Amino acid sequence: MDIETSIYPYYPELAGLPFRLTGIGGSGYQAHISRPEGYRWYQILHSISGRGVLLHDGEQEEIGENTFIFLPKDSPHEYAPLTERWRVNWVAFDGSACDSTLKELGLDKARCAAVSDSSYMQELFEKMLTSQQTDILFSGYTCSGLVYDYILGFRRAFSSDEDNKRSRQLSQLMPALKYIYDNYSEDIPIPFLAQRVGVTHQHFCRLFKSVMKMSPNDYLNNRRIDEAKRMLREERLSVAETAEACGFHDAGYFSTVFKAYTGVTPSRFRGSGGNDK
Repeated sequence: MDIETSIYPYYPELAGLPFRLTGIGGSGYQAHISRPEGYRWYQILHSISGRGVLLHDGEQEEIGENTFIFLPKDSPHEYAPLTERWRVNWVAFDGSACDSTLKELGLDKARCAAVSDSSYMQELFEKMLTSQQTDILFSGYTCSGLVYDYILGFRRAFSSDEDNKRSRQLSQLMPALKYIYDNYSEDIPIPFLAQRVGVTHQHFCRLFKSVMKMSPNDYLNNRRIDEAKRMLREERLSVAETAEACGFHDAGYFSTVFKAYTGVTPSRFRGSGGNDK
């Protein structure tokens, strides 16, 4: 069923939401759009049927059926139909967390992703559209979560071989990561963690650093310091007792590590109300 509508919700009081739907719509006869200065919001377009062409970053890309297009805000672009009918749905969005989240997801430039099954994304789109049409009071909040899901859905659609490799490696490391999370207060030898993963000590250290971007000992210390920060904020233990509870058997060493990771000593951290630096 073709959608011939454009909705631009305006809720000034929701400007601080991390993700905010700023427009949604679609057309069975998508028109030629040229934006030399870009668009003020992020967009994800869904080419449902027919064909079109996208021009961005000095490149031209033909868009077929069941293809999603991500366009950053303020990024010059142009798209136009190549067939008499080009059916396209679109979602525009922004929000206080959009810039940082999209950067972390690698969505810093225009991207296209063809999919074999778009039912999940179509369901999210329909939920956003229905919310805008029927739930004026709470639609801004409802659509905030749906926009986030829509972004992640698009990101998964173009997972690269490198993404898939890292996912497999994370799964392999999971027994060690879970053990560290649950047993951070214990002495945890690296060979023991390697054994849980089923690889040699040397291979475990290489794999861990490649995937987690830090050594196993740094990861363990991060976990211990996070828990120490919680204890210093919420419990009445002394610094020495906190150190022992977090797996540091020497209070002086604990203070040195704590300051290296947070920039302040444990006592200063507690005195500041639990705020770093």
